[in-house]
Amino acid sequence: MMDSSVKPPGGIRQIVTADIGGTHARFALAAIDGKRVVALDQLVTLRTADYASLHEAWGEFERNVGAKLPREFAMAFAGPIDGGLIKLTNNPWVIQPDRIDAVLDLDRHLVINDFGANAHAVVDLDGSAFNHVCGKNVDLPVEGVISIIGPGTGLGVAMLVKRPDGYEVIETEGGHIDFAPLDLVEDQILTYLRESFRRVSVERLVAGVGLVNIYAALATIEDQPMVLRDDRELWAAALAGSDVLATAALDRFFLIFGAVAGDIALAQGSRAVVIAGGVGLRLKDRLSHSGFSSRFCAKGRFERRMKSLPVKLVTHPQPGLWGAAAAFARLGSNSSPA
Repeated sequence: MMDSSVKPPGGIRQIVTADIGGTHARFALAAIDGKRVVALDQLVTLRTADYASLHEAWGEFERNVGAKLPREFAMAFAGPIDGGLIKLTNNPWVIQPDRIDAVLDLDRHLVINDFGANAHAVVDLDGSAFNHVCGKNVDLPVEGVISIIGPGTGLGVAMLVKRPDGYEVIETEGGHIDFAPLDLVEDQILTYLRESFRRVSVERLVAGVGLVNIYAALATIEDQPMVLRDDRELWAAALAGSDVLATAALDRFFLIFGAVAGDIALAQGSRAVVIAGGVGLRLKDRLSHSGFSSRFCAKGRFERRMKSLPVKLVTHPQPGLWGAAAAFARLGSNSSPA
């Protein structure tokens, strides 16, 4: 491991990179060589509920590293910038980007949406960091649009546009589009969820808590008791196949996820789709054998096109951290963060 108090060899410099989500704040030291990330070190995962602010979590990371942290910082976050404030989705922290340098004693920083960071990681990581899910089993295209989508605490969506002279990342809030049921069961699920949510977005179903919502809806529809109420127990039972209703909820989760991913791909004019996010990684051994693919492709007149799109899953354990550092590295040593 590299000591952050000592300058790395060979012109490589270190920055702090962070991926701040609804449940966890992940920090690491990223080694940058030119405009590329070459390594992550000193990874620390903190529960956001245990810290009142980014400043307190930063201090805990510094204590874990045991040395003064670098004065450059790249941060991926789950949520929009609203009126000069970062209001994290599913996380009570409120961050003022224009105060980060002063509060954390930095020279320079970059803040980026978490799925924007995942898109940068897709560009920066090599082919070994991806598993094939469905569609044509070919490499990701070198030109055109790639949709980045993934369930975690919420549902993240971004758009990667690759051109011969480079690429552009477009951050979106596609996880908040309306849920469109496709059969009678999903009609009933939507009716159930409308009792709790005035507007039912796809994030209510395709995210970590989405399995809980689907399970509760199925329990009501089938007039069965909700035996599992803790989301961790529910996910464990669903993946293990130890509870019939939990298993049914997971099967439905895959169907809805496939439909949503296909809709995003159509809306963005994609030539490929990449699945990221913590829940997606947890499901890597099940995705290709689930109903995801059939629903992804079931787009009427566009079914042939959908079957031709490669769908990949990011298997790198920390694409958010890597991608935030990659976005920072892309700025170059003399550029100002955007």
